Amino acid sequence: MKKEKKNLSPEQCEEILGILRARFEGNMNRHKELEWAHVQAKLEANTEKLWSLNEMENTGGEPDIVSYDKETDEYIFYDCSTESPKGRRSVCYDQEALESRKKNKPENNAIDMATDMGIEILNEEQYRELQKLGKFDLKTSSWIQTPPHIRNLGGAIFCDRRYDTVFVYHNGADSYYAARGFRGSLRV
Repeated sequence: MKKEKKNLSPEQCEEILGILRARFEGNMNRHKELEWAHVQAKLEANTEKLWSLNEMENTGGEPDIVSYDKETDEYIFYDCSTESPKGRRSVCYDQEALESRKKNKPENNAIDMATDMGIEILNEEQYRELQKLGKFDLKTSSWIQTPPHIRNLGGAIFCDRRYDTVFVYHNGADSYYAARGFRGSLRV
């Protein structure tokens, strides 16, 4: 895995803030009653989180606020791209799965990519919450956090939306497909 600095130049900060603001204002149904000025102040005070949002954006995730946690005073961002983020597809589930492949190994795995980006992979509950805000993964699928008892047996789970229904499936954790990536979340 390549290690990058987790800070942005002033120009990069301004650019990602502009993208996030435009997306925020264009999708108010996702975050009714929230004000951009408060969000921007939080982001400017948490530049490492802004770096993570920039990584989400650069890999095609189109991050946006989906919730606000009053108890922790945190804004919750999810990848809101219509399909699984393009820059995070064709990956197996985790490092153990990657190492277990004898041939045709993918370049990376979902868990390590998310960790490197400073985000968490959505769990099933979060994935279902996202689907209440729109129709996502109609042509793709996304790995989700897999319970240890499934992962210990070599499996991993993923979701998609077909027939206006969210489906949860299983696969070997070492599998990877051009149409499967992962979606992340970030608290700021």
